[in-house]
Amino acid sequence: MQLASLKALNAARQQRRAAVHVTDLASGEGWVIGEGETMNGALGEAVATAFRSGVARAVDVDGRRLFINPHLPQVMIVVIGAVHISQVLAEMAALSGFRVRIIDPRTAFATPERFAGVDLMADWPVDVLAGHPLDRYSALVAVTHDPKIDDDPIATALKVGCFYVGALGSRRTHAARLERLEREGLSKRELARIHAPIGLDIGAASPAEIAVAILAEIINALRRPECSLSMEHLP
Repeated sequence: MQLASLKALNAARQQRRAAVHVTDLASGEGWVIGEGETMNGALGEAVATAFRSGVARAVDVDGRRLFINPHLPQVMIVVIGAVHISQVLAEMAALSGFRVRIIDPRTAFATPERFAGVDLMADWPVDVLAGHPLDRYSALVAVTHDPKIDDDPIATALKVGCFYVGALGSRRTHAARLERLEREGLSKRELARIHAPIGLDIGAASPAEIAVAILAEIINALRRPECSLSMEHLP
């Protein structure tokens, strides 16, 4: 790999931006295409597929054999609420290769004993997110049932374009949530991106089953953005 390509990939990684490295397998020539760069034709389609899937592959474009290697920021699942659902979700998400951060100002819930080995922050989300900002490779999961804790990070996640925003609660609870967030200036289009009730509809009942439904919905939004309300916010 040429030095220029390596520098470009390192810069993208530091900024948590997606990039693909393209190599001409005949000549060895390589170059980097960054997230947001406009590409047309077969190469543009191959790059878009690589951004969505995260899978490297060889493709034939205009008579050339090219190797498309995506470099994507690691997805961060930020969970607001150190509840039973979060305990299971943190374990399953880590096994699936995601980074997980749990945020909850309620120190009775946010204890190292309940979340051993988890990135746990017992502080208000507004303060944590000021130093650890969300981005579009972040999934926001709000499960406290407390508007004082959930509403601000949900609004922040919508504004920055997180690829997934989900919130626990009944349809009635969510309707009240939408009214509050709309009063805070969020548009109906932005609010329509919230997955609520949270998780795929698999009839989940227990905290563990709800965690399965949430993780499945996150993966669906990440890997199949065309099936998700968040598709316009992915590369």
